[in-house]
Amino acid sequence: MLNSMSEDLKKSVSNGHEKMVISQEEQAKITEVRRLIGVLSDKASVYCSDASISRYLRSQNWNVKKAAQMLKRSLKWRKEYKPEEIRWEEIAEEAETGVMYRPNYYDKFGRSMIVMRPCCQNSKTTEGLIKYLVYCMENAILNLPPQQEQMVWLIDFHGVKMSNISFKAARETIHILQEYYPQRLGLALLYNAPMFFQPFFSMLKPFVETEVYNKIKFGYSNHHNTKKIVKDLFDMDSLESAFGGDGDTGFDMNKYAERMKEEDNKTLSFWTQTKLDANSDASNNKKIDCSPVPNPDQDILVAQRDIKAFG
Repeated sequence: MLNSMSEDLKKSVSNGHEKMVISQEEQAKITEVRRLIGVLSDKASVYCSDASISRYLRSQNWNVKKAAQMLKRSLKWRKEYKPEEIRWEEIAEEAETGVMYRPNYYDKFGRSMIVMRPCCQNSKTTEGLIKYLVYCMENAILNLPPQQEQMVWLIDFHGVKMSNISFKAARETIHILQEYYPQRLGLALLYNAPMFFQPFFSMLKPFVETEVYNKIKFGYSNHHNTKKIVKDLFDMDSLESAFGGDGDTGFDMNKYAERMKEEDNKTLSFWTQTKLDANSDASNNKKIDCSPVPNPDQDILVAQRDIKAFG
């Protein structure tokens, strides 16, 4: 079993930063999805880049109708939930214990990181926790480097009790990830999960799609293979000691709050600028036709599947 986990993690390494040229047939499917989703608002049109549509198609095994339906559901959710408008002040209370945060480092393949510590769970409601999760994912995606589109979740189970784990929250997390962030997860490493978590995970399994399930790996600090693979994945000088690294430990709420406030400014700037660009491209029209238009930047996106983009 340990050797199997090692091989699976090696696959995660090799697939984390892979460039693939989109074929003419695949590009035709992207074009067809654009036709099916029709005219979009400014933000929606930015979200619906070729790279984004490609992720939805891949998640649906390149079935155009299913991908278009899934994308429409995502666009409806984004319009109503407004994930890009969540600000630090709204979720600061959820973050204060260090239950979840984006560390200021990446894995060796440029994937953004999200650290989770269930033992620090302090959420009063599932809705509050999910809102903070969405905030973290949006920020992780915004900070992806060029030619990378995935994030890594590091889940530290140290000190976890059964009372720290919510089936409702776990199921909603899976739903949000699969339905509205397809192909965004590169790896979820469950580190030192206790024995009592196994039956809990078995209960969750029916709700986890195969593509996501294959990216969920268990690792243990006392296993040699886990240590080796962690070294292959991460810069040990940056990685926190909780995961076997030599980096700084502990969560400083004040420092993190300042950093996230700066990130909020970056988020606002990103979406404001993209809206201005969209309006400019559309001759100041409020609605944009999302049908294919010659665009040098999009040509770059088409040439590869792994890309830094909210779209």
